[in-house]
Amino acid sequence: MVELYQTQRAMRNIRRAALQRGVIGVLDIGTSKIACIVLKFDGTGTDRETDGIGPMAGQANFRVIGAATTRSRGVRRGEIETMAETERAIRTVVAAAQKLAGVRVDHVIACLSGGHPASYGLNGEVPLHTGTVTEHDVASVLAACDTPDFGRGREVLHAQPVNFAVDNRSGLADPRDHAGNRLACDMHVLTIDGDMIGNLIQCIRRCDLELAGIASASYASARASLIEDEQELGAACIDFGGGGTGVSIFIKKHMIFADNVKIGGNLITQDIAQGLRVPLPVAERLKTLNGGVEATGRDDRDMIDVGGDTGDWEADRRKVSRADVIGVMRPRVEEILEQVREVLDAAGFDYMPSQQIVLTGGGSQIPGLDGLAARILGPNIRCGRPLRIDGLAHQLTDPSFSSAVGLALFAAHPQDEWWDFEMPADSYPARSFKRAYRWFKNNW
Repeated sequence: MVELYQTQRAMRNIRRAALQRGVIGVLDIGTSKIACIVLKFDGTGTDRETDGIGPMAGQANFRVIGAATTRSRGVRRGEIETMAETERAIRTVVAAAQKLAGVRVDHVIACLSGGHPASYGLNGEVPLHTGTVTEHDVASVLAACDTPDFGRGREVLHAQPVNFAVDNRSGLADPRDHAGNRLACDMHVLTIDGDMIGNLIQCIRRCDLELAGIASASYASARASLIEDEQELGAACIDFGGGGTGVSIFIKKHMIFADNVKIGGNLITQDIAQGLRVPLPVAERLKTLNGGVEATGRDDRDMIDVGGDTGDWEADRRKVSRADVIGVMRPRVEEILEQVREVLDAAGFDYMPSQQIVLTGGGSQIPGLDGLAARILGPNIRCGRPLRIDGLAHQLTDPSFSSAVGLALFAAHPQDEWWDFEMPADSYPARSFKRAYRWFKNNW
């Protein structure tokens, strides 16, 4: 834990230096595609002390000066499987983005979606010796959070303080200078498989790039897709990716839960290929152009030419109906939504004051998905697109780029995390291993 604390602080320092130089890249390494966006910062920032707690200044105005995408290679279910192939794909997309931007990119922030994420809600409490909350008290209460044994090989990806209380006054975003006798804190910790982080770092270094930060793809997608009221009042973001489906829950503008369903759009494509006996590229085209989950009477008569080049006259002129495509897709989409429902139930989403659910990611564009999701997940469903950011081309504003846009927001407007504070040397959170509850629904 101490080593992790130092590594994350080092990446934050690298990010701060990159922002001061004015250029940084964000890298969304997904199972279906890899996207790179080059950001140009104007060098001006706002004072962090007016926006939540924490010593880290660095919020800045930015614009996109280059962006590129390429087909993902060597990535399976959100995890790097073949290092050399992923390295070549990253080099290709970064080179293309650099060419459009006209500048060299040396530092990147990356996001990842696999790694078996696990959420924990931790709490801590310390006395206030001076009668008012100081920066040192904030660091001390974070260090006092009781940390469970996350298990061998697990690493902390996010550790965000989400609620502070001074005596009986709870719900404080910034407790500094408040008078009182005791300071308490709730913190959300997201852990993933440490080997996956190691593979990502190694791959980035092999591309002659320096890693300036790592974020969860579920977190980044929600940052881009949830409007301000949804982040404040509470909402769940469902990110339908190619290799998996990310689930995150926000309230009070902080993520308090994240998980991942190991089924995504690529499995739907495989179902179409096997069920309709067509090649994978044809199955992907059928899913994208003719897919859906709600069949009508007309779909039986809507015939689609699947083509082919087998040399067999009959096989190369075969047609399928749109109803056939929908009939293959719907069971798998229902399975994804049912597993998402199980994740939300396990997280205690029913206890949230708001039951809003936002669908994003490339798979959220399947026609009729919102209606089917409303029946399985709940009535408060909307399809979310990423927020518009200055300079981003229109073709990169569809839901499949939510993670990339969220990474840009993460770079420009970072939220405070555990490693942003100077911890007392003898008070790292790893000192205590009491059992932590799944997340702190009882505190809201």
